[in-house]
Amino acid sequence: MSVIIRKGDPHSTGAAGLLKQSHALMESLFPPEDNFYLDLDALCAPHIAFFVAEVAGEILGTAALADMDSYGEIKSMFVSPDARGLGVGGALLVRLEDEARTKGHAAMMLETGNKLEAALRLYARAGFCVRGPFGNYPEANSSLFMEKLLS
Repeated sequence: MSVIIRKGDPHSTGAAGLLKQSHALMESLFPPEDNFYLDLDALCAPHIAFFVAEVAGEILGTAALADMDSYGEIKSMFVSPDARGLGVGGALLVRLEDEARTKGHAAMMLETGNKLEAALRLYARAGFCVRGPFGNYPEANSSLFMEKLLS
């Protein structure tokens, strides 16, 4: 089984469906003030690179990297529950890191929910470490902030 990562459109049928699943999950787990996901239109901004992961022609994952000048911020990383454990998340992270390095970022950062155990394990395995809030994020009870320095 081969995972293909390519640039995508958040509004495409497969990507939009996954993003809506992701948003519904976040809304079910966390209070509204702790949900910092971007809507589909925001993911189309010029400073955001949006990617999809395909297996056998089906979109099974999405991820975006926002260019924040000195660092890249991971946004909207989501893998279909049916595809978890197949390496889709890891393949997306590798592509995001390649994008960050191409842009000359010194680090990658992210905000994620403290109840997203599979995501937290994925990020830790990829070398991300817990840090404090960054950018415009407030201190939030259900948020964890992570960073990976790029060399």
